[in-house]
Amino acid sequence: MSLSQDLTPRVAVIMGPTGVGKTEVGIEIAQKIGAEIVSADSRQIYKYMDIGTAKPSPEQRSTVAHWMIDCVEPDVDYSAARYSQDATQVIRRLLSQRRRVLIVGGSGLYIQALFDRFFPAPPANPGLRKRLAEEARVLGSQTLHSRLTQVDPEAAHRIHPHDIKRVVRALEIYELTGTPISRLQTEHTPESGFTPLYIGLTRERKEMRMRIEKRVDGMIGKGLVDEVSKILAMGYSPDLNSLNTVGYRETIQYLRGGRSLDETIALIKKNTRAYGKRQLTWLRKVPNVEWENLSDSDLAISRTVKRINEFLHCVN
Repeated sequence: MSLSQDLTPRVAVIMGPTGVGKTEVGIEIAQKIGAEIVSADSRQIYKYMDIGTAKPSPEQRSTVAHWMIDCVEPDVDYSAARYSQDATQVIRRLLSQRRRVLIVGGSGLYIQALFDRFFPAPPANPGLRKRLAEEARVLGSQTLHSRLTQVDPEAAHRIHPHDIKRVVRALEIYELTGTPISRLQTEHTPESGFTPLYIGLTRERKEMRMRIEKRVDGMIGKGLVDEVSKILAMGYSPDLNSLNTVGYRETIQYLRGGRSLDETIALIKKNTRAYGKRQLTWLRKVPNVEWENLSDSDLAISRTVKRINEFLHCVN
């Protein structure tokens, strides 16, 4: 580690796929090391979206302070770059007050943005973005992804053909700048403002499947359908990016009469498993992650607490 890295503030990161237990484990670890939690979840940032995003409960948030939750309305186009700016301010303030910081979340893009930062991308162009989105709707997502492959094969390799938002953004940047987004990211990414310790959480596959089944059933039992109905009744469009996520998307389709509740629940479970696999694929590409298998949770948590304390010792 270089001298500049030694002088950079240190923060620990707990990350993993949806359903692995990041919230509960994060709170337990935060209590043991005396830290406050900064969320790195791209949906918990939105107000009113509580059940479907599995936000920490009011009781949990009363035991450990949480930041970067309930920050904006669902119709705000909140980017990873903005998250980096906002979360950085929170972290710096906490560290200046001699508080320990624990980042907890599974949004790989947010974690990347926070520690690697982003190139100064051009602002969104609503007209261009709308045209590209309409082309995706009419011609299919694969058509746009094929176009991206032609102009930016590196970005196309990283972005799933069904991830319309990121495909559209990559093409938007190319049309606005004439330069592939992958090249801009390589040329303009500055050094991070923090030195992270990455702790990745996993469980055995069978256990993860059971946890996701229970998680979705719990969301339905807590009133996910009512939550989505209320959000739509407040006047928010069902086409918002914030609602284009697992749990909300399928529930909106159910409310429109697209399928039965049982079919909706089964689809949410299926899509949650697929989303978790994509998260894990992304997170496994992050260098220097120290993975812990929570199937032996007591031992894993004990090791993690010890490791974080060692990592933070020189600055706390």
